[in-house]
Amino acid sequence: MKVVIRVDSSNLIGSGHVMRSITLAKRFKYRQNADVHFISRELEGNLSYLAENAGFALHKLPRYEKDTKLAGYAEWLSVDKDTDARETIEILRSLGDVDTLVVDSYALDIDWEKQMRPFVRKIFVIDDLANRRHEADILLDQNFYIGKDNRYNGLVPKTCRMLLGPKHALLRDEFYEERKTVKDREGQINNILVFYGGSDLTNETMKALKALVNISPENVVVNVVVGGGNNHKNDVEKFCAEYDFLRYYCQIDNMAKFMSEADLALGAGGSSTWERLYLKLPCIVTAIADNQIKISKDCAKAGYIDYIGTYDEVSEELLQEKIKGYLVSGIVPSNWNFNIEWE
Repeated sequence: MKVVIRVDSSNLIGSGHVMRSITLAKRFKYRQNADVHFISRELEGNLSYLAENAGFALHKLPRYEKDTKLAGYAEWLSVDKDTDARETIEILRSLGDVDTLVVDSYALDIDWEKQMRPFVRKIFVIDDLANRRHEADILLDQNFYIGKDNRYNGLVPKTCRMLLGPKHALLRDEFYEERKTVKDREGQINNILVFYGGSDLTNETMKALKALVNISPENVVVNVVVGGGNNHKNDVEKFCAEYDFLRYYCQIDNMAKFMSEADLALGAGGSSTWERLYLKLPCIVTAIADNQIKISKDCAKAGYIDYIGTYDEVSEELLQEKIKGYLVSGIVPSNWNFNIEWE
């Protein structure tokens, strides 16, 4: 069984797509003995090497000067969809008999996928947006939405198998292991985790650190994690070095351990949401991208997170007030809903 995964990462895209695709690749490899290949474009700040490090074949699409006519998610590719399709098909042809093509990109849709159809048996789409049509045999959207069962009506074939909701979340094995011994969080906060995703384009990390420094919490350790694609990582590292209670880490491979040990997290509304919830970690959430807003609002309504707004709405002062409140009241388990059906 041969599986090909078309996914990109960059300073603009972040690391979430490639990380969850690697998790899916491992499931194909170890559960179905599949031969898994990645196709990724060499974009600025890409983390495609992580797929190679995980033991998978990586086929690189060339880097181009950004097409200034592209806007929105189309900008992610740096080229038009037809060019991307032609280059992807060349690789598919070279690989021979491909059983499943996995597509994880907000920039690709039914037009691109139809061009792939003659070269693969099945098309497996990972999406979060429900804003465009797909030529999909399987569609995975691991996010929680109120009314999630109807979001893709009319956007996929009637025969498409739908995998919707957090019970289908692509969690790495480390999270399953860590959950077996995860502690109950009650009372005093001694450990805070700060992680706003792999790239953190809006630099929410520094905003959170300044809020924490203004509070100067006693007997609290703050673990600050940034991704390798974070353009602000050097400034964050220098800032953390000035304070004993701030501990800086870059591109770690044991996030589950950090989450398990934390009493409270400050983070974004991306794929880390499901990692935190799986380990029952309360989080103050800022939406750092448009596609995180509805997810965060719906999760807040369900009691899963404490959502405080979008990056342009959240100030140091607001974060400071929120953190202070939890330091005083502690973590009260009954105030958080972790009753999610996990597969």
